[in-house]
Amino acid sequence: MPQIKKLLIANRGEIALRIHRACHEMGIKTVAVHSTADADAMHVRLADEAICIGPPSAADSYLNIPNIISAAEISGADAIHPGYGFLSENAQFAEIVELHNILFVGPKPEHIRTMGDKVQAKRTAGALGLPLVPGSDGAISDIAEAKRIAEDIGYPVIIKAASGGGGRGMKVVNDAADLETQMQQAGSEAKAAFGDATVYMEKYLGNPRHIEFQIFGDGNGNAIHLGERDCSLQRRHQKVLEEAPSPIITAEERERMGGIVAKAMADMGYRGAGTIEFLWEAGEFYFIEMNTRLQVEHPVTEMITGLDLVREQIRVAEGHPLTLCQEDVQFRGHAIECRINAEDPRTFAPSPGLVKVYHAPGGMHVRVDSGLYAGYRVPPYYDSMIAKLIVYGTTRQGALRRLRRALEEMVIEGVTTTIPLHRALLDDPEFQEGAYTIKWLEEWLAKQGA
Repeated sequence: MPQIKKLLIANRGEIALRIHRACHEMGIKTVAVHSTADADAMHVRLADEAICIGPPSAADSYLNIPNIISAAEISGADAIHPGYGFLSENAQFAEIVELHNILFVGPKPEHIRTMGDKVQAKRTAGALGLPLVPGSDGAISDIAEAKRIAEDIGYPVIIKAASGGGGRGMKVVNDAADLETQMQQAGSEAKAAFGDATVYMEKYLGNPRHIEFQIFGDGNGNAIHLGERDCSLQRRHQKVLEEAPSPIITAEERERMGGIVAKAMADMGYRGAGTIEFLWEAGEFYFIEMNTRLQVEHPVTEMITGLDLVREQIRVAEGHPLTLCQEDVQFRGHAIECRINAEDPRTFAPSPGLVKVYHAPGGMHVRVDSGLYAGYRVPPYYDSMIAKLIVYGTTRQGALRRLRRALEEMVIEGVTTTIPLHRALLDDPEFQEGAYTIKWLEEWLAKQGA
């Protein structure tokens, strides 16, 4: 059984620091790779070794597979952790890593490839017994076929890109008159964003919640679920705040759906961390996609289960069995995560620049995942998320009170952040009650004049 001694972190920002910390607690040395824009990043400063892999552009650095593999070989790293984003769901990268006799801390390449294609993922999920949103069996290009399917499942429908995500290549169609135009537009957007114009169709659900289940497999037919997260608070399909467990999922629903997703992943022979994402409406779950990587919001699951997901990823990559079996998993209390972005809280315009003052909140059950420090310059080249504030309480109301206090303590000066947005959300009675859906935040922002 291989023992990882040195791990290269093929990412940046708070997730790179998160992986570094887990490695050092396990006695594993770390190699940070970085662009020239990230030379002063916290994870670069703390890693045992640091190697520059290119200029600021992600295409020339964090997405540059030859440079990352060269850095691993030069440093003698025996494993690579991709974090999330960038190359984390790139099956070719995972294959190349393994071809160089380096452990890939993630799923098998074939599973990344299957679940990365939304059409193939839907087919696979259906075959594994996961409930699906009514829609096309696969890709659609013929307008006559598209009209027939839309009439069968009923308008409104949504056209989605088979590759990629983040809301690009998605079009809601309310009637047959707009179908052809919207299909063409969705295909064009998908081609421009992902290099693939393939689209498919699903029934458009009116006002669902976004519920995802965290799963873990050992690659040998064993898998468990770690409960659900509610990620319904979204703006333009981007998550803003997440919590676990969901305020609206019952223990019976959790056990039933958790059992279904764990069995599906066991039957698949899935290895490592993954997330099965569903739309939930009126007590029914509908599979939408699977993310074959660690999620940004994984800390809320860690808070309520006590399991270190990055440590577990590394152990599974080494060939160890899962630390827990399903009956060992206990869900305790409630956790909430706020994504703190360097953005204007009303216009959401990016706000890169020099961090002049930084003070992280503290106290019992308060966690901040961030690479910020006073004097750090937030670069303009990457995602604007600069910190995650995670709190835990024995009840949801207790977690909300702790979150309010932590947000009051948190100080970031020099760049504009979304901290005021989160403070305002906490004052809303509907949010306090957990009475929100995936449409709620955008409607709330419109009322605020944002």
